[in-house]
Amino acid sequence: MNPLPLALLVALPPLVLLATGLVPTGFANRHARGLRDFVLSLAGLSLAAAAAAATLLVWTGPVDRVFWEAPGLPALNVGIYFDTLAAVMTVLIAFVGAVIARFSNRYLDGDPRQGRFYRWLAFTFGAVLLLVVSRNLLMFTGAWILTSAGLHQLLLHYPDRPWALWAARKKLLISRLGDAFLIAALVLTYRQFGSFDYSEVFAQADALRAGGFPVGMVPAAIAMLYVLGAMTKSAQFPFHSWLPDTMESPTPVSAFMHAGIINAGGFLVIRLSPLVTLSPVALDLLAVIGAITALVGGLVMLSQTSIKRALAFSTIAQMGFMMLQCGLGAFSAALLHIVAHSLYKAHAFLASGSVLEAAARLKTDARPKLQGMAALFMLPVAVAAAVAIGGAAVQIADIDLAKKAGGVVLGIVLMVAVTTLIWHGLVSGSVKLALASIAGGALVTGVYLAGFLAFDRLLALSSVARNSLPPSSVDVFVSGLVVVGFLGVFAIQTAASWLSRLPAVRALYVHASNGFYFDIPARQLTARVYGLSAPVP
Repeated sequence: MNPLPLALLVALPPLVLLATGLVPTGFANRHARGLRDFVLSLAGLSLAAAAAAATLLVWTGPVDRVFWEAPGLPALNVGIYFDTLAAVMTVLIAFVGAVIARFSNRYLDGDPRQGRFYRWLAFTFGAVLLLVVSRNLLMFTGAWILTSAGLHQLLLHYPDRPWALWAARKKLLISRLGDAFLIAALVLTYRQFGSFDYSEVFAQADALRAGGFPVGMVPAAIAMLYVLGAMTKSAQFPFHSWLPDTMESPTPVSAFMHAGIINAGGFLVIRLSPLVTLSPVALDLLAVIGAITALVGGLVMLSQTSIKRALAFSTIAQMGFMMLQCGLGAFSAALLHIVAHSLYKAHAFLASGSVLEAAARLKTDARPKLQGMAALFMLPVAVAAAVAIGGAAVQIADIDLAKKAGGVVLGIVLMVAVTTLIWHGLVSGSVKLALASIAGGALVTGVYLAGFLAFDRLLALSSVARNSLPPSSVDVFVSGLVVVGFLGVFAIQTAASWLSRLPAVRALYVHASNGFYFDIPARQLTARVYGLSAPVP
């Protein structure tokens, strides 16, 4: 089948969306309604094109097509690289973008800067789509930089808010650091492999991997630089403080940032897994930093009183867990996590305005809960139920966790999550809720394993690498730390009512509510670079 129609379906939407960014701001604001309708239509067409392209991919197979090549410089070319990984991400981004564009229609109705908003929303939307379908590292890096530029303009939508401007400037500095990591990796990649094209670079990386380890200093440095670049975009510790500080932007911007843009770091690691897996040190760093980010983000989230900041730290924790999965080599689980988190977080932000009504309903329906030893007695019951559900699900799905990258660790984390769900139902004081929680635990486990198997088969048809390294002593140590850390957070959550009276726990709550002060160095750097004093958020 001729892949040209598929290539055009993939290439045209991001280019037209990017071109929308060329509309002058004054013209956009004067013709806000027309531009709004154009962007809404374009977002809908992009979703239709993404769905059609994903369907055509079944017949064409992966497409690697060049549209333009610099005369005498074949390394400089423009084209698309569309496989199952790109198809999943394109459909996801197009769906989230279309929903957010539609929501913005009412949210920004009457805003005098509405035209400017839609201009930069379309531009950023197009940059993210282009990043996903780029056929080489040069295009990828360019789209990465364009995404940061578009997001910066969206964060500046309210120029009269000092904290919004401050947060946008801090984000800009961290983004420039990420750009520097990617550009340095780009230079080393061309020096090592003599090409920017995915197909050539991945083939040579696979040859290096087949030749055994170690692979040399340059490939290891390339992997480390790409990992560091991914950490800046996906708000990983210690580059995470920009995300919760950008909550003064319009809610649609927050939704797009948390459900779409922040996934770019995870997509980078999965897409460039043939390069990243060349360095066991880079993978171990990713796993450790991901675990630290997940645990810190989870603790800080529990102490926030602002809904949007709690959602921001929730995103940090979720992205940390996703990076942990990548560091363990579980790229299929990481992609599933990206999709599930994007859909959930887009809904959470767009529905955040209704949270008070939801809280009122919960308060009205509240029932007395089991306390003290009665609640503690239910904990082993919840653990037993979760283990039984997990064991049955693994047997039915015929999955050998020991043979899956990170399977044992991720299986334990899943059981901790299911245990938490079931335990809350058991202590609710309602037999109906208790039974519903057990059924919900079974449903969550079944859906997760089914989703994992589906994404595992999809990625088997793409260029995503399989981590062929045998577990080292460092890997075992890192896995042990991850398990202990998640069990520790589970223990804190379970025993919160008993521990809340302890002075040490109260102090921990105060420190957690302030993000453990990890954002202070970034604020000091921002103040030094711009010659400003930090405003009060």
